[in-house]
Amino acid sequence: MTPARTKLLTNRLSGGLASSSRAVCRDERGVTVVEFALVAPVFLLMLLGIFNLGHLAYAQSVLNGAVQNAARNSALETANTQQTDNAIRNALAPLLQGEEFSFTRRSYFDFVDIGRPERWNDANNNGICDNNEAYTDENRSGEWEADVATNGNGGAGDVVIYTVAVSYNAFVEVPFAPESWQRTTLSSTAVRKNQPFASQTRYASAAGTCS
Repeated sequence: MTPARTKLLTNRLSGGLASSSRAVCRDERGVTVVEFALVAPVFLLMLLGIFNLGHLAYAQSVLNGAVQNAARNSALETANTQQTDNAIRNALAPLLQGEEFSFTRRSYFDFVDIGRPERWNDANNNGICDNNEAYTDENRSGEWEADVATNGNGGAGDVVIYTVAVSYNAFVEVPFAPESWQRTTLSSTAVRKNQPFASQTRYASAAGTCS
């Protein structure tokens, strides 16, 4: 083969390879599949999160309404707290899976008493009843307490803080997510005053001392 022919074949081969390389670089077939493979997991996680957030918002709304209604019903003289608690369970049961409820009622003589401690002589001014300081056992518990409330639905005219908490399995389980993500807890609180169906019982006045 003459040098001229060899050079011609080399040029053609080089041109063909260059042309093929340019064609490969311009070929976008399959790019969409690769992009989808990268984006799909993130998109699906966001979608599952939106489903769970939407379900959470709806469940919270239903819980708030059920708690407010139960609080009103519990303020009546004929209130049956077990029935009102069950009404909340029945309202949430169709929406939740693996639900666990907790119900608490704390009663006070008046609104101004909410969260205050039983009265005591804070001689050392440390904010705690100790060192044989005298106190008034207002809630009849037999010991000084930092919250004067009594547990339960209270009596006539009492102010009651009614709190309901429910934990349940996530509406849509997120794959590979931490276990804590698969369990959600909601709570709702209602404050109301019982009907004055009788004479209101005042706080006790028995004295005691803190050790």
